[in-house]
Amino acid sequence: MLDPIASRLEHYLDLLAHRQKLVTTNIANADTPGYRTRDLDFQAEFESLLPGAPPNVMHPGGLMVKNDGNDVSLDRESRLLAENAMRFNLAASLLKGQMHLVRKAIEEGRSG
Repeated sequence: MLDPIASRLEHYLDLLAHRQKLVTTNIANADTPGYRTRDLDFQAEFESLLPGAPPNVMHPGGLMVKNDGNDVSLDRESRLLAENAMRFNLAASLLKGQMHLVRKAIEEGRSG
């Protein structure tokens, strides 16, 4: 079993992967009449994340709705993709560091 920090990082990565899917789906539907943007309340989801429980998807408010009922903003979604990628890379690096520490502790335990 992973330590608590590594476990939280693993759940964080899962949440980021779920958000990535939502954002790319929003972009793919940017020209679909009536399509409504879907997202996560990212902070709330991270704070209440239970292992294996799917995140609660919501429709963010305050977006401009076009005449065809679509409210996807490519600028917003592009920003979210970049933000999500940055968060994912940071979390993956932190998890890699945690795994390195565990491996080092195991190797030192064998030689000690």
